[in-house]
Amino acid sequence: MTATVLVILHGLVAVALLGAITHQTLATWAPASSPAGSFFGRFRAVPSASFANAIVLLYMAAALLGAVVYLRFKVDIQPYLERDRHWHAVGFLDLKEDFVAIGLGLLPAYWTCWRQPLVDERAGTRAALTAVLAFIVWWAFLVGHVLNDMMGFGS
Repeated sequence: MTATVLVILHGLVAVALLGAITHQTLATWAPASSPAGSFFGRFRAVPSASFANAIVLLYMAAALLGAVVYLRFKVDIQPYLERDRHWHAVGFLDLKEDFVAIGLGLLPAYWTCWRQPLVDERAGTRAALTAVLAFIVWWAFLVGHVLNDMMGFGS
């Protein structure tokens, strides 16, 4: 596969992950007393646990595709960012790498907390882990998108 196809596939998986984790996060943090017809009430109507397996698989797929594309970025694009002194962009990418690695480490705990049947004692832990993963996914998506917009892939 060419690098461009891998980047597009990585982006599609990332968008699917972004939608799933955002939906689950909003449903988890929305007040339980939200009226049925309200925005948050509709989010709460979908069982949040139904997203857990998909989120774990999508996260791992996005991380794997990102790792494959990463080598090309490091070799072909990062030297231009460094030459042009875009240190903030390089720093944001380094944070993205660290956050994604932390997210991979959190996935087993996240998955365990979301297994059926849901245990009420884990509700706070589920909410916290979901929020942390949502932050990581949003950070990775935005940083990757902005860096791609700055240099373009394969320039």
